[in-house]
Amino acid sequence: QVQLVESGGGPVQPGGSLRLSCAASGRTSGTVTMAWFRQAPGKERDFVALHTWNGNTDYADSVRGRFTISRDNAKDTVYLQMSSLAAEDTADYFCAAGPYYSGRYAPNYVYWGQGTQVTVSS
Repeated sequence: QVQLVESGGGPVQPGGSLRLSCAASGRTSGTVTMAWFRQAPGKERDFVALHTWNGNTDYADSVRGRFTISRDNAKDTVYLQMSSLAAEDTADYFCAAGPYYSGRYAPNYVYWGQGTQVTVSS
């Protein structure tokens, strides 16, 4: 069992920056891949970024160049540094983890956090 707890969400102005954190506890063997997904009201849950234990990263086209995912293996924590934020980035952001190389497909992930709200507005 792995527990994931997100933090760092909140309101931010367009063009601003925000850093999300996701702390994992329990069996860290289940966190080969850690990822961020987001979901706006009435929309599907979309892939944002992922980071594997050995340092591979991947980003959705919509965030590439603006968001950076990083990982502290010693703390079993993954971060999402978001910059140049726009209204389209408003969503609930979810941390996810999987015990293998899970890719961009949400059903591949075994563990999920409860989400943290990011609201980008003037």
